[in-house]
Amino acid sequence: MRFDLLTLFPGLFDGYLQQSLLKKAIDAGLIEIHRWDFRDWATDRHKSVDDTPYGGGPGMLIRCEPVFSCVEHVQQQGKALGRLIMLTPAGQKLDQPLVEELSAEERLLLLCGRYEGFDERISQGLEPLEVSVGDFICNGGEVPAMLLIDAVIRLVPEVLGDETSHKYDSFSQSRMLEYPQYTRPREFRGMEVPEVLLSGNHPEIARWREEQSRKRTAERRRDLLDEFPGQ
Repeated sequence: MRFDLLTLFPGLFDGYLQQSLLKKAIDAGLIEIHRWDFRDWATDRHKSVDDTPYGGGPGMLIRCEPVFSCVEHVQQQGKALGRLIMLTPAGQKLDQPLVEELSAEERLLLLCGRYEGFDERISQGLEPLEVSVGDFICNGGEVPAMLLIDAVIRLVPEVLGDETSHKYDSFSQSRMLEYPQYTRPREFRGMEVPEVLLSGNHPEIARWREEQSRKRTAERRRDLLDEFPGQ
């Protein structure tokens, strides 16, 4: 799967691309990531990509010309044009169903904004899927892009060592929160592992986990049970 990161700060991804599961997936050829700087498509000698908003107001907006030129160039660099995504607080909420949808794509192009955001005509003309990672504001789209990549690559075949691992994550399959999990030691500072997990009785363990998942969801995210009343 290929990701193209379109940004004013490609260097922000330096450390992220060299760590953990993502680096292993890149080294194995399962994930391909390319970075592009909007400034490379600026036309003036100062490489400016932003300007003040019409009508007044604080901050600066990213201009149309460099973004359109960048996107149109990048789309021609792969076997497929790819699906264009704009990271923006005004977008569709990033949840597990959307992550699953995006993981089926061959290629994703991620538009990372800065300052006060993009000129509205970028959204109108390029028609990206607008995605929000939560009801809060970041300094730019780079960290949300990392979050999206982290979520999507878990569903790409062979990226996880255990191909069944993601099926038990919170929000997957049942759309409920994941059950509590424990490892050694059996007792730590007076806190003990539930006996059922030591029993070797796998049907009982499965029932306990389902009960705990439902209980945790009811306590912490009741809205999920309301959204999926059959759970």
